[in-house]
Amino acid sequence: MAGKGVKSLAEAMRGLSIASQTCRTALPIRPSPLTGVRTMATEAPAVSNITTSVGDITRSVDQPWQPLTHVPVTIYSFPTLEPKSLESWSTRHLHLPLRRDILHLAVVYEGDKTRQGTAQAKTRWEVAGSHRKMGPQKGRGMARRGTRQSPLLRGGGKSHGPRARDFSTKLNRKVYDLAWRTALSYRYRRGELIVTEDGLDLPLPDDFLQLAEAGLLQRDLEDGFVRKYMGDIMQSLGWGKENGRTTFVTGDRRTNLFTAAEIAGEQGRALELDDVDVKDLLETGRIVIERQALREMIKMHSSDLESRIFINGVRMRGPPLGQVLVP
Repeated sequence: MAGKGVKSLAEAMRGLSIASQTCRTALPIRPSPLTGVRTMATEAPAVSNITTSVGDITRSVDQPWQPLTHVPVTIYSFPTLEPKSLESWSTRHLHLPLRRDILHLAVVYEGDKTRQGTAQAKTRWEVAGSHRKMGPQKGRGMARRGTRQSPLLRGGGKSHGPRARDFSTKLNRKVYDLAWRTALSYRYRRGELIVTEDGLDLPLPDDFLQLAEAGLLQRDLEDGFVRKYMGDIMQSLGWGKENGRTTFVTGDRRTNLFTAAEIAGEQGRALELDDVDVKDLLETGRIVIERQALREMIKMHSSDLESRIFINGVRMRGPPLGQVLVP
């Protein structure tokens, strides 16, 4: 038994010594009978010679990786979508990773906050009337009855009914602000965030406006023309009902755009900046927002990027908003 153990140990050591040698010395490489077939390289090239290429960017592997810090944002004109300028935005504004948990917290928080909570039923002590016992306890051959406000009787109080309450929940402000920028980043990554010039509005034909102002068109005719005109523009841009509708966000109410969105609601909707929630940024197929409204939105929801601590009399601010690259 001892001899067999020593023999097996020697074989194991011999196998380890063979495995530690390179493939070139351990096993001879046989030429492949097939031509044009790739063979695995026996020696790895030097690390300094390996380069990675992504588009026009070439970086050596031994160089430190530098994360992306800014992303480009093109400013368009509406409805022609002609590029007008190019801006650079921080990745902490428009290029955050998708966090479904944070978005879920924000949507639930907004939904709970908008619940009215005014439903309230009267109990037996709130129903008007006398609380005298309706009849004797015994001797009638019928069930026992107390007051007329009993929940068992018609017109009586409601047992375990709804009561007025506050359904709102709490959410950390920094988490809520992060959810706003996460929703915008989700749209930006998918190419569904279109930023337009300030003054976003729907340009209606001058002839139609003159006739409408003069009162020469009936209301049905005006609504029909606006619905058809709005539908043609949305279909030509690929923003209509078949493509998930569109949400327009402006700083204030624009008469033509908001009226057209109300008439042709199947094509999209228009919202003022103060009426927008995180859920609104996630519902429709794309977000069309004017430049100033985007700046105000990110400025209002950047509390997690700013510090309240002063160092040498200076408080750390967040990254700048939209630096113009090509005016």
